[in-house]
Amino acid sequence: MQIAETIQLEIHEGPVYPSEILSAHLTPAPARLFAIARIILLGTLFTAPLAFGAVQPWVWGALALAAASLFVVWAAGSFLGRSIRVYWSPIYMPAAAFLLLVALQYLGGITLDRTATREALCKLTTDFALFFLAGQFFSEASEPQWRRIGLAITIYTFALGVFATLQFFSSHNLIYWIFPSPGFTFGPYVNHNHYAGLMEMLIPISVAAVLSRLRLERFSSAREGICTLESGVALLGFAALIPVASLLLSGSRGGFISLTVEAALAAMLIFLRGSRRARQTMAAFAGAGILAAALLFFWMAPREITERLAALVPATHPRELSLAERLIPAEDSLHIFRDHLAFGAGLGSFETVYPRYQSFPSDSRWDYAHDDYAQAIAETGLAGGALIFSALGFFFWMAFGPRPGSRPSDSGTNGSAWWLRWGAAIGCCGLLVHSFVDFNLHIPANAAWFAVCAAWGMER
Repeated sequence: MQIAETIQLEIHEGPVYPSEILSAHLTPAPARLFAIARIILLGTLFTAPLAFGAVQPWVWGALALAAASLFVVWAAGSFLGRSIRVYWSPIYMPAAAFLLLVALQYLGGITLDRTATREALCKLTTDFALFFLAGQFFSEASEPQWRRIGLAITIYTFALGVFATLQFFSSHNLIYWIFPSPGFTFGPYVNHNHYAGLMEMLIPISVAAVLSRLRLERFSSAREGICTLESGVALLGFAALIPVASLLLSGSRGGFISLTVEAALAAMLIFLRGSRRARQTMAAFAGAGILAAALLFFWMAPREITERLAALVPATHPRELSLAERLIPAEDSLHIFRDHLAFGAGLGSFETVYPRYQSFPSDSRWDYAHDDYAQAIAETGLAGGALIFSALGFFFWMAFGPRPGSRPSDSGTNGSAWWLRWGAAIGCCGLLVHSFVDFNLHIPANAAWFAVCAAWGMER
């Protein structure tokens, strides 16, 4: 009882202290425990996509168990440090309210499929736990630790891109050259669009890890700046190109559009917030990188992939839906929303409810609406929709709003943490764009990465 009385609760709203100062407040034992927890969390994120995107129950169940175990580690670290340090995010409130809404749907019978709602509640709780834990563990990370994190993600993204490319040319639609797949397989995913969704989050982080190692120097007698690369940065830059080429090679139209939006958003932020020298340098590197990735893609890509990306509108493929066909279930979802206006039909109940509202004949069973937003409001109603869009508003404000330290400096003093969080925020934006025409947020591995990237992106 005496020990419990010495524990203090400290809540920090936003990035009040730099990571180095926060780490200094931790005693050695909790600091080591949190460092181990960061490694376990990253290992979990790296492993989840390899198991077919964690779509099978035993995999997403293991993901939930890992999140629960990490929560225990955070609690133990707080106990050992005699201080419960909570990095507070404004998204916690709408997220907790959304969890409560889904719990009420399940417990109160306000759902048309209790089993599906229970499963959705478990997955949602896992994602919220990962979002919370990422905010707690990584707010304590030092600058060298962030550099290692960026390097690890860059190597992982490169390795995954190489594997997916080799498999594409040699596996004949077999995952890992062993498991047959009925869909348009790419990498470890049954659906190539979901591989693209993962890469939309990883590529900006990898590029940011490379940019964080760049240093600008000024000539003593000239206004121009020159850019010098640290040892190995050129190699990392090449490693970041392979995933871009693999995303294009996947033939995902949504992935191509999302990657284009990410590039445009990055360019806009640098133009609005960067100095002249920063804009010139970043433009030079971005132009060289895009050109190199395009040349690499066209050198590798079969003719049908280039034709597929060239015909975005209309875009059809014998193995997947056209854009027009994707819009139909999204429109039908609005009819579900109309009939279940307040609290929706129940999270996860779309597959059960949709046949009653399907407006076209088909022998196929529709699991998802191919529009995460339309499906979300159909399943959770006005209450859920208000919470979702308020959370998105908080995210965009915290990630891109005007705050101290949100401007890249000429001297390159912005560290790896700043750049990686910036890349994570842009990666989230790419997936949010893709979610208008797909269901990446229903793929557990992609949803887990999105939760962690959102936590990183808001902590700049």
